[in-house]
Order: sequence, then structure tokens, then C-alpha cells
Amino acid sequence: MNILNIPNWVKQYNYTYNSFEEIPDEVFDGINLKLDKIIKDEPEVSILISAWNEEVNILKCIAALANINTSFPLEIIVINNNSDDKTQKTLDKLNVKNFFQGIQGWGPARQLAQEKAKGKYILLADADCLYPDCWVDEMMKVLKQPDVVCVYGRYSFIPEDRYPRWKLFLLESLKDMIAEVRHFKRPYLNAFGISMGYVKELGLRVGFVMHKVRGEDGRLCFDLMKYGKIKQVKATKARAWTGPRTLDKDGGFGKALSARIFKELGRVTSMFKPLKPHDTKTSSND
Repeated sequence: MNILNIPNWVKQYNYTYNSFEEIPDEVFDGINLKLDKIIKDEPEVSILISAWNEEVNILKCIAALANINTSFPLEIIVINNNSDDKTQKTLDKLNVKNFFQGIQGWGPARQLAQEKAKGKYILLADADCLYPDCWVDEMMKVLKQPDVVCVYGRYSFIPEDRYPRWKLFLLESLKDMIAEVRHFKRPYLNAFGISMGYVKELGLRVGFVMHKVRGEDGRLCFDLMKYGKIKQVKATKARAWTGPRTLDKDGGFGKALSARIFKELGRVTSMFKPLKPHDTKTSSND
């Protein structure tokens, strides 16, 4: 990670479009030419994306995925999770599979996606994120190791005027340190759909929670732990990149940082013992 700058590859997706209507046809054409080269009828890896009101962000995400450099045959599936903007119109102009899920929530969307997937392995991506061209290979390098059933990667924030890169770097560094502690006994707390992979057969066996609740990705990971190992993908070059809008939901950088610190300090001792088995479909996030 760089404390002052973002990778050059991220900058190419800095589209200035604010709506579907502003996206030129030639942009879709260029992305589709690349997609047609990497998407196969018999994929080994299925990249699954849930999208709710992401008519421009999903274009950036798919544009980045279209530049993936891998020997693995791929498919990309996007679930329109009951969007009421022009997300569907954007999807209709991209050469990726897409389906509609009217049940609101990340769990229902990802459950439908994995049921539609043809690949042996699943990689989860987020609609508002960008992925480097090595992402698939770096994730699969770890996922295909013996006895590994689930992996998760790391992510960084793209700076904005309110959030300079150095501040975001500090937050990311703290986040990565916390992840190391969590991983000993509670790796599922680090498993986010922004960059996560697992064996589809096992994912279908345990299933996603079918209502709207945050942490559906970690719940799936928790249930997968009984089948094998959970591993981190630590390669810096494989980090996904996303905007800082989640920080806005937390009230800004200062509140987001302090909230994370106090939360982790409050449960630090529990991180060194495993959570007891429980029903992840009905449990709360307490």
C-alpha cells in the first residue's frame, strides 16, 4: 500500500458519468470486447456480484473485471437486487449474465447468484469496487490449496477531497492489524463480499441467510469452517479498491476510526477463543 498515492491501474476507471444516460455506447463496446475474451461457456470460476442502485458503479466494476488476466475460464454473474434506478439498463448493455432478485438483501442476492453459477469455485465481488488484473489468480492460488474451503482478500479506499490518501492508509493499516488477530480463532469476521472466495458445492450446502442483514458473508464463512481451512490472501497487489462511502455511513473519518478502535478493544480477549456453534440464519450481530 502507498501512503500518498493509489495504483495507476485504478485511475483508468475514474469515469465522470453520473447516470446511465451519460455513458457512451463506445464505452460499453470496449468493455464487451474484453469480456468476450475472458468469459467462457464452461467456467471453472464464477464471479458473483450483488448490485442495488449501482447504475454507474457497476460499469466501473465490470470494466475492471474485463481486464482480468488469468488462465481460469470465467463467468460473471450480476444480481440486480431490486434496484429502482437504471442499474438494469446498464447490465443489459454489458455481456455478463444478470438476474433479478426481488428479496432485498445481500444474502438473498448472493444465494440466487450461487444457485445460477456454473463454476466449481465462487469469487464474491462488490458492485462499487475495482479489482486488479491479478485478482482471480491470487485468490485462486490460495483457494486451491489442500483443505482450503474459503479465502478472503484485503481492500483499500480510493481517496476523495474529504478523505486524503494518508488518512485512509492509517485506517487500512489498523484494519489489517486487527484482521491478523481475528484470524487466529475468528477468521469469519474478516470475510467480506468485497473480496472472498469459496468452494461452490460447500457454499450451496450451507447457504446464505435469506433476509437483509449485514455480515451475511461472514456467516457463510463461519458455516464453512467445519469443512476445512479459512485462509487470507495477503498479496498487496491483489487488494480490491473501493470508495469511502461506508465511512460516510459511520459519520466521517474520525467517528469511523474511533468506533472501530473502541469496538475491537471491547472484544479483544474474545478474539483468542472460537465462537460456539450456532444458527447463523437467525443469530443477531451483537
